[in-house]
Amino acid sequence: MTNSKLITRLLAAAALSTAALGAAPAFAVPQAEAAMAGATKASSDSTDAAITAQIKSALGEKIGVSTKEGVVVLSGTVANTEVGTKVIQAASAVPGVKEVKSELTVASK
Repeated sequence: MTNSKLITRLLAAAALSTAALGAAPAFAVPQAEAAMAGATKASSDSTDAAITAQIKSALGEKIGVSTKEGVVVLSGTVANTEVGTKVIQAASAVPGVKEVKSELTVASK
């Protein structure tokens, strides 16, 4: 094989390899991003469940607790505002809690 044919084939192979490598990130990046988003959502869901469980165990069953993406929503009735404040503080102290929203009501006497 002559040198010019060998060089031509090597250049063609290099061009194909470069084109294939150049196309891979355009395809691989969205897949990787989608996989990471799925992993983040799964992680967020399990973290939310753990946060909810920890708060429920600390507060008891009279207070409703829901968590989404680290934001806790408390619902139910408390005896007075002092108890409500303590409930909110206890929920805020749980690791992973980003924000606490209160839908608590004070029991009428």
